[in-house]
Amino acid sequence: MAVIGAGVMGSAIAAQAANAGVPVLLLDIVPEGATDRNMVAKNALKKLQETDPPPLMHRKNLARITPGNIEDDLEKLAETDWIVEAVIEKPDIKHKLYRNLDSVRKSGSVVSSNTSTLPLAELTRDMPENFRRDFLITHFFNPPRYMRLLEIVYGPETRPDALAALVDFGDRRLGKSIVHSNDTPGFIANRIGIFWLQLGLLEALRLGLTVEKADTVISHPFGIPKTGIFGLLDLVGLDLVPHIVPGMDRALPPNDPFHAISQVPDLVTRMIAEGYTGRKGKGGFYRLNRNRGERIKEALDLQTGAYRVSTKPELASIAAMKAGGLAGLLQFHDKTAEYARSVMAQTLAYAAEVAPHVADDLESVDRAMRLGYNWQYGPFELIDRIGDENLVRMLEAMGKPVPDLLRHDGPLYQVVDGRLHGLAFTGTGGTKPTLRAVNRPPGVLLLADVKRRSKPLTKNPSASLWDVGDGVVCLEFQSKMNTFDPLVLKLVHKAVDIVRSDYRALVIYNEADNFSAGANLGVLLFGVNIALWPEVENMVKQGQEAFKALEYAPFPVVGAPSGMALGGGCEILLHCDAVQAHAELYMGLVEAGVGVIPGWGGCKEMLLRAFADKKSPQGPMAPVARVFETVSVATVSKSAREAKDLLFLRPTDGITMNRDRLLFDAKEKALALSESYAPPEPPVFYLPGPSGKAALDMAIGQYRRLGKATAHDAVVAGALADVLTGSDTDISKPLSEDDLLALERRAFMDLVKRKETIARMEHMLETGKPLRN
Repeated sequence: MAVIGAGVMGSAIAAQAANAGVPVLLLDIVPEGATDRNMVAKNALKKLQETDPPPLMHRKNLARITPGNIEDDLEKLAETDWIVEAVIEKPDIKHKLYRNLDSVRKSGSVVSSNTSTLPLAELTRDMPENFRRDFLITHFFNPPRYMRLLEIVYGPETRPDALAALVDFGDRRLGKSIVHSNDTPGFIANRIGIFWLQLGLLEALRLGLTVEKADTVISHPFGIPKTGIFGLLDLVGLDLVPHIVPGMDRALPPNDPFHAISQVPDLVTRMIAEGYTGRKGKGGFYRLNRNRGERIKEALDLQTGAYRVSTKPELASIAAMKAGGLAGLLQFHDKTAEYARSVMAQTLAYAAEVAPHVADDLESVDRAMRLGYNWQYGPFELIDRIGDENLVRMLEAMGKPVPDLLRHDGPLYQVVDGRLHGLAFTGTGGTKPTLRAVNRPPGVLLLADVKRRSKPLTKNPSASLWDVGDGVVCLEFQSKMNTFDPLVLKLVHKAVDIVRSDYRALVIYNEADNFSAGANLGVLLFGVNIALWPEVENMVKQGQEAFKALEYAPFPVVGAPSGMALGGGCEILLHCDAVQAHAELYMGLVEAGVGVIPGWGGCKEMLLRAFADKKSPQGPMAPVARVFETVSVATVSKSAREAKDLLFLRPTDGITMNRDRLLFDAKEKALALSESYAPPEPPVFYLPGPSGKAALDMAIGQYRRLGKATAHDAVVAGALADVLTGSDTDISKPLSEDDLLALERRAFMDLVKRKETIARMEHMLETGKPLRN
């Protein structure tokens, strides 16, 4: 693969290909007078290592990217199957580049542009037929590692096999959710998203709202990220507004509603001129300012243009929503509710107006907005939640036109025979939209689809069991943040009983953003605050017993995590026979942050892995020290690949790039293991005892002297050291699994009674951040 253009997007696309294990050639121009002709590409690689969040899933992936330049290395394109162009958005520059690379590329190679503004017809104008047949638009969203959407635009001459190959590669290897877009300005997500952003900006100015009020009322109630309008403008950069908005205005047809809102406010022009371009500048609508060494979040007053301390607004409209749902908010009468009605009603109407022109079906539009703008619901899913009749009434009350699609007779989505159907505009024998089944690619199995066609085998308020076919059962957590409470642990035991009797394997999986945030601190803290120590210890023991039941079940258990798997969420995975992880896995034993140690077998399992890792130094102390270094500072992996380095995943555990394929891949792994499965033999530990503890205590003392550990950090680390070294054992004495679990319980119970630990737990519950006391 080759990427031409080593700017922010080009280099990040190259990084994602490297994350997928693909060798990449990254080319850019030769700067005038440069002593190093590859300087631009090399500087881009340097920035990849410095960027946060990191574009690379592992530092070693950088070696897969080879820097070069378009003067000396263009002939190397003859060796590549896919060439991605990511240069400046000027047609003449792109056309010149296309002619040059067309003279050297191999027959049948695919060329694509990462353009976000230029139509395919313009890009391929005057190009030879064979080039047009091999050409597509592949519009990645920034940052490519984390944004799952890939919009693909193909033309009437595009080779079907070239399209199919690129779709498959983007899906399976790069981990992208592919949405086919028509060749229209802004494609799908930006066509709707830019309208929403621009309208939200103008309406807040018209109504005299603060940025905090506008962002609060337009975000959470509609399943939109908390950045809202103004936080997102800061994130993407205000300096793009004078380019994107007039560009869309010029490109769109004369009757497009966007023209009515295409003016760039004077406030934005002034902010850009003064360097207030958002997070990459001196600030934007929000900024972090230092006052006496403390970082203070400030917000821009839209009327005066001055900054003030940002405050979290208490809105009557949000209170109305809590009482009456989304309808309660939209029917409320104040300026914030008016803002929400105006912005969302007009945006949803705009989506309904343009959908038949930009996509083949509603599901493509919804998926583009979910994955491109991180909306929880796409526009048509939101219309279903609001009610199309309610939306029509809002539009009519505002004097706005109602798109034909909103007057469609029947639902936008419908479940037919257990399958989701949505309105489609093509392949229906006419222009009138009709319901069509939403098809999943081969190898995609979604729990949401399973739920549409079946009922759970058993459930409680915190967890459910689902039959996902072929003798495999899925255990799903559904508590807040998928935390573990007694109900979850109870269902773990029930899962073991059900699968043992009638099924072949168990997969632990859910489709929330995060696999699990660990133990439910609220439940634990309730017992702590009223000194119900037997109940607290019983909860620790329940977790140990539940995870041990999984470990020694007479069938394979496969964990399938994505997002955060922290504390107990990490521990349950450590007890699985295998893990099939999504590439974006942030896994770790973080209990030290709340003043305790892993108490559900995490210490025991990490020791097992460290002693089994023959690539690392062995002996009685080195594996113990390795686990101590990882767990004492609550290390969290920044990817699944890094989780292997930290021993949270085994070398044999699998990694799935595409989140939608995770359940299918985990199910396949579970079935393969079930062919000749036998549970593991109980381990025996030989640990260094007091001499090992003394060595770790010296390290803890050094951290204290250097100011890298607080007083309570040292207490927690000392308790962890005691468990990992086997307390008062000696190297010749065998310790059983139960011995280690007893040490974990003892240390946990000692720590949880301390006022410093209680303060940490309370602070975490209140703020979501650790307390360093």
